[in-house]
Amino acid sequence: MTQEDVKKALSSVTYPGFTKDIVTFGFVKDISVEGDTVKATVDITSSAPEVAKQIEDEAVAALLRAGAEDVVITINTPQMPRETSSRGKNIAPQVKNFVMVSSGKGGVGKSTTSVNLAIALAMQGKKVGLLDADIYGPNIPRMMGLNDQKPEVVGNKVMPLKAYGIEVMSMGSLMEPGQSLIWRGSMIMKAIEQFLRDILWSDLDCLVIDMPPGTGDAQLTLAQSVPVTCGVTVTTPQMVSLDDSRRSLDMFQKLHIPIAGIIENMSGFICPESGKEYDIFGKGTTQPMADEYKTIIMAELPIEPAVRTGGDTGAPITYSTPNSEVAKRYMKAAESLWATIEKINKEGGVSNAAVQPTTPPGVSACSTAAPKAAPASGGSCGTGGGGHSGCGCH
Repeated sequence: MTQEDVKKALSSVTYPGFTKDIVTFGFVKDISVEGDTVKATVDITSSAPEVAKQIEDEAVAALLRAGAEDVVITINTPQMPRETSSRGKNIAPQVKNFVMVSSGKGGVGKSTTSVNLAIALAMQGKKVGLLDADIYGPNIPRMMGLNDQKPEVVGNKVMPLKAYGIEVMSMGSLMEPGQSLIWRGSMIMKAIEQFLRDILWSDLDCLVIDMPPGTGDAQLTLAQSVPVTCGVTVTTPQMVSLDDSRRSLDMFQKLHIPIAGIIENMSGFICPESGKEYDIFGKGTTQPMADEYKTIIMAELPIEPAVRTGGDTGAPITYSTPNSEVAKRYMKAAESLWATIEKINKEGGVSNAAVQPTTPPGVSACSTAAPKAAPASGGSCGTGGGGHSGCGCH
C-alpha cells in the first residue's frame, strides 16, 4: 500500500458538516506505511469531540477497506474557544465575541473579506455567525448562496439562515430583489438593534459583522449595543483608499474598539495562466498606516479571478478553493484574528460603557440645546448635557 493509496482511501472521508473530504481540505498529514500498517495524522479545525471521533472511525474503516490490516489515526484538534470577559451593554448576550469589519469607503472588498473570514473561522472549529449590517448594499446573501432563501419567523423572532456551517442574516434576505431602502439614520439605527436582539442567534463563539462603508450611525449604534471585541479595517493599496481607512481606524479608537488589524485587499494580481503575481495596484503601502495605529497587516490579498467567481456564484473561495493562495491567506488572517480575540479576553475583555448616550431616555442627543459658551471649534457638539457627547460625535 502506497501513500497515494492512503490518500485515495481517505478522500472518501467527508469533513462533518461540509461536502468536501479531509484530503481536499489538506487536513491529512504525516502518512506512514510500514508493511500492512498505516499511520496518519489528521489536523482538524473543530474542537468538538464528536467530530474527531467521526473522522477517526470513518478514516479507519476506509483504510481497512483499502487493504490495510492495522490502522493508527491521530487526530489533532484546536483548543476550545475561550469565553468572553467583555462588559457593558450587550443586547445579544448569547454571542461571546463581536468582530466589526469596516472600511472608510465602499468598493474595497469589505463584504468579500467578511464572508471569507467567517468561513475560515468556521473551518477552524469556531461557531460563527455573519451579520450583513450594510443596510443599503446587502450583498452577503448572493455571496453565501442564499439569494433565493427567506428566513423563518418564529413568534416575533427571526431564525437566521445557514450556509457553510455559518448562521447568516441580512437585510437582503428580507427584501425583494432590487428593492431600495430610502431610510434616515434613525431607521438604520433601529434595524441594527433588531438584527442583534430579534434574530435567534445561537450561542456563537463569534459574530462577524459586515458594516456599511464610513463612520456613521450604524457603527455608533453597534458599538453602543454590544461590546465589540475588535475591529478589522479593509483597504486597498491606493492612497485614496488609505486616506479613508485612517478614518476607520480613528473611529475604532474613539469607540474604544481594539484593532485586530488591517487587510490589504487587491494587493497585486495573480495571473490564472502562469500563477505569477503582479503588483498592478501597488502593494505594501498599508504598512506605514499600520505602524501609525500600532496594529498589524493581517493579510495582503491579491486579485484572483476565483474570488470574483466565488462571490458571484455563492461559493466563497476559502471554501470552494481551499488550496488557492488567497484562501490560504484568509485562513492565516482568521488565525491572527482569533489569536487577537483570545488575547483581548485573557486581558479582561472590552467594555462599551464609555460610548453610551448620556441624555435622558426619550430625548434625542442631537436635538438638545447646546450649552452656553459652547466651543466654536473642537470638542463635542455640546449635546448630552455638561459638555458630554451624548450623540457620540466626540
